[in-house]
Amino acid sequence: MTGGPLVVLVGPMGSGKSTVGALLAERLGAAYRDTDADIVATEGREISDIFVEDGEDHFRALERAAVRTAVTEHEGILALGGGAVLDEGTRALLAGLPVAYLSMDVEEAVRRVGLGAARPLLAVNPRRQWRELMDARRHLYTDVARVVVATDDRTPEEVADAVLDALDLKKET
Repeated sequence: MTGGPLVVLVGPMGSGKSTVGALLAERLGAAYRDTDADIVATEGREISDIFVEDGEDHFRALERAAVRTAVTEHEGILALGGGAVLDEGTRALLAGLPVAYLSMDVEEAVRRVGLGAARPLLAVNPRRQWRELMDARRHLYTDVARVVVATDDRTPEEVADAVLDALDLKKET
């Protein structure tokens, strides 16, 4: 096992985990990894297709395995899918790690991702479903996080700086 990731990013879909994660990796001179991208690469199909063809339970099993592998192997910046924290085992794996929860409100989510059809959990009445997802997940994000960084009305660069400051990490010069 490695020393674990430098930073683990959690939060809802559209919170900027992928964009901010890549910026953090660049600023810290570290590798970036996204467990959703790992699943897509392994399965050879998009997450929305996995949901439709095999169901959410199958996707969550793939996600648990991807997170477990990434947490034990990756020493850089790691972004987790929005629902990864639903799994108790995943939450246990994150204990003690430098986890940053990228938070945002529903209006910001609408602005960023439009809450459209590419999001399988938001197919019908996206605003209501997003709020329900957040009601179910917010406490889980908070529980696993060492720091919470609001992303509303901030650029990805500002969010990356806030994560670095909150976790007291130094940028490469």
